[in-house]
Amino acid sequence: MDITMAVVLVLVLGLLMVKFALFQPRNPNSPPCISGWIPWLGAAFQFGKAPLEFIEQARVKYGPIFTVFALGNRFTFVTEEEGIEAFLTSKDIDFEQAVQQTVQRTTSVPAEIFYLNHSRLYSMMKGKMGTSRLYLFARTLCQELHEHMDYLGIAGTENLSDLIRSVMYPATVNILFGKDVCPTNKSDIKEFEEHFQKYDEDFEYGSQMPEYFMRKWSKSKKWLLKVLEKVVADAERANPSESNSKTLLQHLLDNLHGKHLAPNYALLLLWASQANAMPVAFWTLAFILSHPSIYKNIMEDLVSVFGKAGKENIEVSEDDLKKLILIKWCTLEAIRLRSPGAITKKVVTPIKIQTFTIPTGDMLMLSPYWVHRNPKYFPDPETFKPDRWKEANLEKNAFLDGFVAFGGGKHQCPGRWLAIMEVHMLVVLFLYKYEFILLDPVPKESLLHLVGTQQPMGACRVRYKLRQ
Repeated sequence: MDITMAVVLVLVLGLLMVKFALFQPRNPNSPPCISGWIPWLGAAFQFGKAPLEFIEQARVKYGPIFTVFALGNRFTFVTEEEGIEAFLTSKDIDFEQAVQQTVQRTTSVPAEIFYLNHSRLYSMMKGKMGTSRLYLFARTLCQELHEHMDYLGIAGTENLSDLIRSVMYPATVNILFGKDVCPTNKSDIKEFEEHFQKYDEDFEYGSQMPEYFMRKWSKSKKWLLKVLEKVVADAERANPSESNSKTLLQHLLDNLHGKHLAPNYALLLLWASQANAMPVAFWTLAFILSHPSIYKNIMEDLVSVFGKAGKENIEVSEDDLKKLILIKWCTLEAIRLRSPGAITKKVVTPIKIQTFTIPTGDMLMLSPYWVHRNPKYFPDPETFKPDRWKEANLEKNAFLDGFVAFGGGKHQCPGRWLAIMEVHMLVVLFLYKYEFILLDPVPKESLLHLVGTQQPMGACRVRYKLRQ
């Protein structure tokens, strides 16, 4: 045997030994595991190519609970009722440990500071953005949306995503960070938006890959952090003593351990406030405009509340929004259909689900996108049917059974009610003020990412003009 053949044989045997060591079941009750054959990488290539399709194909092939080994981690997916309940309520799994690496890589907040701050900041934000305090945001939000809609002119043709971003982005930043604290005027917002878009587009990859593989993304991240240093300094100087006069950023600064990391937490707040709300607003408007009967009913509702459409700068209160329930149903139905590919918690104590034992260290994964397509919870799941939400007790802030877009248990998204109100009000003002015509079919969702609301796969142009 020559030396080359011997080396090849040793490498093959070595790989097989590593594969055996890494992928052998840790106990006979482990779920079926899709491991690939390359050490550490595992099934990363197959999984990463089309993750949402991979999840559904694996569910069909292996059953409701299965594990994917990729990039040195075990991701165990649960797709049926018992697994969903465990994901939402079990004390054997932990949210903070699951997201710590993502936060560290995307914002450069060290793990020990994240653990120190998370519970306190979560409680603060949940309180400041809860349903009982939405009225504090409503008037300012309405004024901000009007101001930035005025830049659209009396008519135009635009990609619907870009149209929404041009209004929603500066309005949301101003209500959370303070008026004119972030760059939001027409002359200097463009560069800020471009860097944020790059940061947002590659957020998922940035959360998994070393920064030297993500140079453009890393450059935008550092640029944003530099700008946010000034934003934080301005917010600290302007910090009022009255609690109700403070912005959410100022409340964050008051509760933060590790003040030198304030710009990093400001970046996390910026991303959390924008990354999902803007695509949800896009899908809500796109679905409404593509369903003429729903569009017609909404316009009738708007006229019944505000009079003939076309008045300038109506003031929309929280009570007005409660009368326009069909738009809220459309928003929730858009969220249902375009939900995140997966949400994650980490197993900290072995947990039994059905006949399987999920070991410590696994990432337990739930896919809102696929749960929302289970006909057991949502009959005719692929159809946009806002009236299905009449069965939800929204007056008591209860969603439909099986709706898991915001997670569950003690770590549901703290800003969910404010985000829903933002989209609700944006749609009200857009439809009341402008006539819209879709010029393109509503695009399909991209299905390329697990993190965040699904993005449109392609442009969707609209023609708009002021109502007379």
